Amino acid sequence: MADALTPQISKSPRPALPALLSLDEVLNRLLAVARERVIPEVEKLATIDALGRVLARPVVSALDVPPADNSSMDGYAMRAADVPAAGQVLPVSQRIPAGVVGQPLQPGTAVRIFTGAQLPPGADAVLMQEQCEALPALDGLGAVRCDALPQAGQWVRRRGEDVAQGAEVLAAGTRLTPQALGLAASVGASRLTLRRRPRVALFSTGDELVMPGESLKPGAIYNSNRFTLRGLLQAAGCEVADLGIVPDRLDATRAALRQAAQGNDLILTSGGVSVGEEDHIKPAVKAEGWLEAWQVAIKPGKPLVLGAVRRQADPGADAHADAGEALFMGLPGNPVSSFVTFLLAVAPLLRAIQGCPVTQPAALHARADFDWPKPDRRREFLRARFNAEGGVELFPNQSSGVLTSAVWADALVDLPPGQVVRRGDSVRLLLLSSLIGH
Repeated sequence: MADALTPQISKSPRPALPALLSLDEVLNRLLAVARERVIPEVEKLATIDALGRVLARPVVSALDVPPADNSSMDGYAMRAADVPAAGQVLPVSQRIPAGVVGQPLQPGTAVRIFTGAQLPPGADAVLMQEQCEALPALDGLGAVRCDALPQAGQWVRRRGEDVAQGAEVLAAGTRLTPQALGLAASVGASRLTLRRRPRVALFSTGDELVMPGESLKPGAIYNSNRFTLRGLLQAAGCEVADLGIVPDRLDATRAALRQAAQGNDLILTSGGVSVGEEDHIKPAVKAEGWLEAWQVAIKPGKPLVLGAVRRQADPGADAHADAGEALFMGLPGNPVSSFVTFLLAVAPLLRAIQGCPVTQPAALHARADFDWPKPDRRREFLRARFNAEGGVELFPNQSSGVLTSAVWADALVDLPPGQVVRRGDSVRLLLLSSLIGH
């Protein structure tokens, strides 16, 4: 029994931990916000200079592709009915290279033709030259012996079989790959209407951060996130305004946010989104706009912040005009956490504000050449790569501070909460190359 003179210490209840949200719940919220803020400005650019850009208007074909029936082989064009049996000899009546329009086919003759050349009227088949033998010319263009039976339509590319006139060949929201540029060119599109590039302001917070080349004092670390995130933004086709490192003070953070909001679509930061006394991002964003702070059920990368910062009105503008706001995303400070959360959350948001369709990243399944006996309650993204035997192995240290794991890896093992992996199991993989360029 306690001594009556012993002071009794009342224990206040420990505050409840915030609920963890699934990645899918967070993505739904991010995309709902982003789709209301699709970049309105468009520009026209020569097709040859549009690699990696996003179409704001569809590309519609003004012609059939191919524009006429043509040969897909070097050989001889003929009527299949004129060759009833192998060994048939036909006189050669004309020669048609690519780019030349021939005369109508004379019945009972063949035409020497080359790949891509327009089929002459009357011909319905091409016999490739390996199945023919050119006979010496006594007069004219000589003759050809057909060593195989042609079939009507054989080695013929039909008019419009690739693209029909009036067809939409590239939809608005398409990110232009090299092959997409080739398709646009094939239908005669010399200029394309494109969405303006996203403009993103980037800064880091933390008095411990210094830049490579500066003296590394005790307690300091080099700012790797600045390089990683800037590179990821550039790979995503963004124009980046790099504001560097902001001191760990509320006034400095608010000033940086106001500067970053001007002229940018998104503000991206790393660090300062947890609950430490020196973490000023959340109160600063709340003071300058609005904010939602989440605990996401993923590992690495649990803390994530979405918000917006009001832009300052142009002094020369209408006093009642709305200057709008820049979206804000705050990522965790650990280097692998910021890398992974960018791929999983920021990259989809950037696609959405450009009007791109946002789909689940393509996944592969492969054999696990590792054991994972102690899973987490959160969905885990383990740094992994393929080995010479076609299986997948893990980087030995999966800590969120080990950036070497992200360089070593070529994929993330997407592991559901609580899932044990035994060597030989099939695991789901997300390739880093597809996440970065998705």
